[in-house]
Amino acid sequence: MRTQGTVFRYGDNIDTDVIIPARYLNSAEPADLAAHCMEDADADFAGKVRPGDIIAAGKNFGCGSSREHAPIAIKAAGVSCVIAKSFARIFFRNAINIGLPILECPEAADGISNGDAVSVDFDRGVIKNLTTGGEYQAAPFPGFIKGIIENDGLIGKLKAGV
Repeated sequence: MRTQGTVFRYGDNIDTDVIIPARYLNSAEPADLAAHCMEDADADFAGKVRPGDIIAAGKNFGCGSSREHAPIAIKAAGVSCVIAKSFARIFFRNAINIGLPILECPEAADGISNGDAVSVDFDRGVIKNLTTGGEYQAAPFPGFIKGIIENDGLIGKLKAGV
């Protein structure tokens, strides 16, 4: 599994209310959530993000409430993965459950800037900053997590019977 995209860079402690503000939680439709993804941190995000783009962030990404809407909004916006120094544990689990690839890699999070082109090889855990030439090593996904992501989430994996 691989992806490549342009980076949208954010700082530390990006909470679920910033990812998808509570005022938009009257809908559970992924497209509706995507239209307001990151709105309070970056009002232009939903209009600029393209399929395959990547979010990079500091520590504790996805902190706050346990709402599943946050990773759903990110994935529905077209983001192919999130790279951060660290993730809030509930966000980490919710992201995997819905099939959103996330990688913890402090060195990559520090070495990636807004607008950089980045490629990710999930099988090897290699993150390449194509803009600067930097290369970083994250832990590759264990087989069971890779299976969940490849089947578009836990429910998809269960339906596939694999």
